[in-house]
This record gives sequence, C-alpha cells and structure tokens, in this order.
Amino acid sequence: MASPAHAAGVAAGTMIENTATATYGSGPATTTIQSNTVTVKVDELLDVAVAGLTNTTVTAGATNVVLAYSITNTGNGSEAFELTADPAVAGNDYTVTVQQLVVDTNDNGIYEPGVDLVLPAGSATPAIAADSSLRIFVIVDLPAGVTDGQSSQVRLTAAAATGTGAPGTTFSGQGEGGGDAVVGASGASASDLDTLLATLASVTLAKAASIADPFGGTQPVPGAVVTYTLTATVSGSGQAQDLRITDAIPSGTAYEAGTLKLDGTSLTDASDSDAGTASTSGIAVELGTVAGGTTKVVTFNVKIN
Repeated sequence: MASPAHAAGVAAGTMIENTATATYGSGPATTTIQSNTVTVKVDELLDVAVAGLTNTTVTAGATNVVLAYSITNTGNGSEAFELTADPAVAGNDYTVTVQQLVVDTNDNGIYEPGVDLVLPAGSATPAIAADSSLRIFVIVDLPAGVTDGQSSQVRLTAAAATGTGAPGTTFSGQGEGGGDAVVGASGASASDLDTLLATLASVTLAKAASIADPFGGTQPVPGAVVTYTLTATVSGSGQAQDLRITDAIPSGTAYEAGTLKLDGTSLTDASDSDAGTASTSGIAVELGTVAGGTTKVVTFNVKIN
C-alpha cells in the first residue's frame, strides 16, 4: 500500500552469531584465542496496526456499502490475522448489518465482486509479510428509517492468528523460523473505525394562486387569468433525485400557451431540450437531482372559461 509499515527489527528466524577473541602475551610470544560461538535465533514479534480508510455518506436502506481498512503487520515475521467487524459501536445512531469481509486481492482500492477474496466467517487473512499491509473491505447494509445527519461507525479488529495477550506473552515454538512467538506492544491486536454519515433529502411542495380579472381586479370571473405558483423546497444534507413536478389544468379553465416558467425563466411547451412541457391537459417540469437547501419555483397561467 502507499504508506510503508515499519516492522519490528530483524526478521524472525534470523540467526545472530557471535564469537569473542582474546589476545595475550606470555614471554616473547603473543597468543590469540577465540571463544565458542554463541548463536541466537530471533523470535517472531507479534504486532499489528489497523487504520480505517473510509468516511462515507450514505442514504437510508443503502445496500452493499463498502468500507475500507488497512491491516499492517508491524511485527517481524509473516503472520495471518483474524478479523472481526463490529457494527454496534457505542454512540451510533443506527446499526448496520455486516454482510462480508473481503480482501482487496489486487490492492487497487476498488471493491470488485468476483475478483476480490471473500473471507469465510471465522477464517483468517492470508499471511501478511513483515512490513506489509493488506486492504480489507467490509460490506454493509443500512437499516430503513435512518434520518438525515445520523451517523454510525464500524470497528474492524485484527488479531494475530498465532495468539494475543499482554506484551511479552510467549507462544513456545510457534514463531516463524521455528523460534518462539512473542506478543509485542500492540498486544497482537488492534482496531480502528470507519464512519457512515446519512445524507438524506425531503421535499415539500406548496401551491398558490393569484388572479387578475378583466376589470383590473382580482375576482375569479370568466375571462380572469389565474397564475399558479408551485414551490418545491428540498431540505436535508442529501439530494432529491429525479424530482418532477406535475399539475393538471383544472376543469373550467384553459392553459395559456407559453406561460410555463421555472425560477422565472420561460420554458417551451414542447417536449424538447428544456425541463418543461405543457398542454391543454397539464404541465410537467423535470428537475432531476436537486441538492438539499434548494428551492425551485414553477409558474404557469390558466384562463377561466
């Protein structure tokens, strides 16, 4: 991965050999002697670091949401790690459902179903070499009923498959290269969090009418023109998608051609490149994706028969 890890010193299984020398004089002669050679086999240090890589925005009921983490073997020997994804973190506004844990097989940072390795429940990762990292995807689904601005976290924990415990705990003969495995400062277990923030939108639609009669007044008499104003207000931090406003021409009135407007800009009545269409039966305006905090205003005129 992009940032190199830093393993704990000399590789596990390395033989460190040392022989001492003594030189002394006795009469006219100088003699040099050597001690026996002492050999020390370096034990495996079990250490790990976990980093959450994702803070993502989601909507209620979203499925197959991908959270990414990195698992770094900061020990000095190749080690597999058992993973646990916990969605029930204290302070969460909602709890997601964990579907799968997946290894980013080609380390490209993109979740690719059918390419990346799905870890069966209870299984460990492939062995990670010292000073190396493995990217893990946690696939989750969201519950319905989540509201705008609510957040949730998922904690991924990696524990050395050889064993965990207090620093200094020793697993005799289980280290890489045949030595012991010794738990390092991390306890051979580490975890980190990814965050999901719900960004949702809601829409309210209000309709108002103003009247201009043929005599300069505001009475709804035959021949009077009624201007309808439709105000769509999008609230929340998310987006309203495929937003469409429609209205039927009321019985007893006739649509006045060329009066359809969006935010004060005239739209053609025909079905063409702009957002609106209008006919004797009704109007429609396609607003598409509209961000929260936005107001869109549609107006059109009819004449009372």
